[in-house]
Amino acid sequence: MKKIIYNITPFTTVDYKDHLSCIVWFISCNMRCRYCYNPNIVNSKNGEYTLEDLIDFLKRRVGLLDSVVLSGGEATLHDLQTICNDIKDLGFKIKLDTNGSNPKLLNTLIKNNLLDFVALDFKSNEKNFNKITKSYFYDKFIQSLDVLLNSSVDYEVRTTLHKDLLNENDINEMQETLHKIGYKNDYFIQNFLEVENLTNMKKSINFFDKTKVNNHLNIIYRD
Repeated sequence: MKKIIYNITPFTTVDYKDHLSCIVWFISCNMRCRYCYNPNIVNSKNGEYTLEDLIDFLKRRVGLLDSVVLSGGEATLHDLQTICNDIKDLGFKIKLDTNGSNPKLLNTLIKNNLLDFVALDFKSNEKNFNKITKSYFYDKFIQSLDVLLNSSVDYEVRTTLHKDLLNENDINEMQETLHKIGYKNDYFIQNFLEVENLTNMKKSINFFDKTKVNNHLNIIYRD
């Protein structure tokens, strides 16, 4: 069986709010975001664990954890329907972290009640999307957002802010996109952290003036 799991974080209290979780880090990604914190994972073709290893691990965590976070890389590159069914059979809740590039699978998972929470990464406005992600999945992201808007699953939209890649006008444009499509939840903006990343980006040079950011949505800044 192929080892599609790069690593498993056995315990976290912060990745799924108000839940005791583990994190499953799936190999590979279909984006190459310049600030990506997981270069080893996105470039990996083989991981350390099989799905059988994951299920064996989770069986030992029944009663100790209440949820599983599926992250990566990009988790939706893999057969999540089967994986989520196996996780649900053990009684765990599931949170999915995704870049929104697979709206068809996202819709299938939601329709089959296999997700409890989704964190959707809004990488960029359309004009900067390819420059930042080295991909052409902006339309897929919008489709994924539409899937979530028309579902009953809990979710959030979040953006990683490197101030040399996105400025106040870009954030306002992204906020306007969310507002027009009907998104009314909090919009989380996560500050870039200067740690190991895909293109060795350093702390931003440009200044970001929060007073120039519109208030179409309730913005929460995360460090």
